[in-house]
Amino acid sequence: MLRWIVLIVVLLSGCASIPQPISGNVAAISPQQTLQEGAVGNRVRWGGEIVKVTVNKEDTCFELLAKPLDRSARPLRSDNAEGRFIACAPQFFDPAVYTKGREITVMGTVIEPVSGKIGEYDYRYPQVTIERLYLWPERPDFSTMPPPNYYPYGFYDPFWPSPFMHRHFLMHRHFR
Repeated sequence: MLRWIVLIVVLLSGCASIPQPISGNVAAISPQQTLQEGAVGNRVRWGGEIVKVTVNKEDTCFELLAKPLDRSARPLRSDNAEGRFIACAPQFFDPAVYTKGREITVMGTVIEPVSGKIGEYDYRYPQVTIERLYLWPERPDFSTMPPPNYYPYGFYDPFWPSPFMHRHFLMHRHFR
């Protein structure tokens, strides 16, 4: 019995682990905190949704909408955004793969913030140099799935609801 419990615990512990490419010790600093505390040089793990990808000769830069991370370091699906940040890597990442809305988690070193614009608004972006990057698999879109069939308690009718529903009630004399 003890063997089964140990096996189950080992199997379940693997469900919430951080992927190898982005595992390691990091400072618990959010992108917005780096603007206030002057945290240049700290190693961080941040994640979010891609807003824009810019490919230059010597690097690729991601503009990300920062999101809180879950236990596996994946950005949470929520409206709780933590601002935006820029993450740059000295290599090529294909913008056809790293498209707007995809979730990534980066691990790297905080560098000096940069100024930019979001529309007409002046914005100060926290910035990180990427050491490691993890592109998360796309989440399934359940909104395109048909709704489940629900039947009233006590009976099953493959034609429910249907124009012939009243016939079912009359045949089974539910209205007596």
